[in-house]
Amino acid sequence: MPFAQLVIGPPGSGKSTYCDGMQQFLSAIGRKASVVNLDPANDHISYPCAIDIRSLVTLEEIMADEKLGPNGGVLYALEELEHNIEWLHEGLKGLGEEYVLFDCPGQVELFTHHGSLRNVFMRIQKFGIGLEQLVVLHLTDSFCLTQPSLYISTLLLSLRAMLQMDLPHLNVLTKIDKLASYGPLPFNLDYYTEVQDLSYLLPHLAHEHSAIRHSKFEGLNKAVIELVEDFGLVGFETLAVEDKRSMMTLLQAVDRAGGYAFGGAEGANDTVWQVAMREGMKGMTIEDVQERWIDKKEEYDELESRHAGEAAEFQNKRPRNGDGNRRNDDDLDELAGASMQSSGIKVIRRSS
Repeated sequence: MPFAQLVIGPPGSGKSTYCDGMQQFLSAIGRKASVVNLDPANDHISYPCAIDIRSLVTLEEIMADEKLGPNGGVLYALEELEHNIEWLHEGLKGLGEEYVLFDCPGQVELFTHHGSLRNVFMRIQKFGIGLEQLVVLHLTDSFCLTQPSLYISTLLLSLRAMLQMDLPHLNVLTKIDKLASYGPLPFNLDYYTEVQDLSYLLPHLAHEHSAIRHSKFEGLNKAVIELVEDFGLVGFETLAVEDKRSMMTLLQAVDRAGGYAFGGAEGANDTVWQVAMREGMKGMTIEDVQERWIDKKEEYDELESRHAGEAAEFQNKRPRNGDGNRRNDDDLDELAGASMQSSGIKVIRRSS
């Protein structure tokens, strides 16, 4: 089990939806994948969950026992996980060589300055079970591009998370297929994903709110953008989770960041998608994303709808198998599942 994605991001950024979709996509291209839920507040899991922190501790239990609110309860739960790391160790050993997706909580404190989440993953790398190639995926709703202040705040949060987690790291703008519905942006998408000269944002920032136009904020705004530019670390991938090509493009970036592209081991009888991933089939450039999801979204949507209708009509005309059912060759319908099992590890309650 040498490869894993650590999926972080603020609430509503699409972490659980991504884990569900990526597990399906990995299954379709021939990689056995399991999802580990590390969010003690996530009681409505949409994916087959191999390991669930809620079998160790739940948010409701902590809030009742420790008299904490939701945010404090989540932080306490991760400290509890760190204190009972052997429980996670045993669960991960049972996954063998499977690719792992860690669905993390959305409290930003956990990946900006609180130490438990980082400590858990540093300990995982030292377990001796081969899980050493970890890649952090920091998801952010692409709505942040619609306001300069939100975008600059996102840059600061992304930079802080990169410094805190200290692992190979990709920042991802999710729900990119919804971006066109928010209205036109002052710059093309590549300006935001490549974090180009941020000084061009200052006039737009000043017009966003009358308070920001005050002279006392001018120096602060310049200092903030200079800080981000001086580090030169932040950039963004894009994602439309229901689009195969978008998922493939992001997975290729993850594979390069984590080393899978140089050491993956897909087997024989490869599907078209497996060959595409292994051979480095051309994904979407940022210009492609701009055209597909912003400039010509309606034309592409209409074209894809027509192709889907033609494919459905062709499927209906296909001969049936002996059992009366039509054969389904869609790789994404082959979902991987994993059941939760007891580790047998004794849980030790962390003292307050």
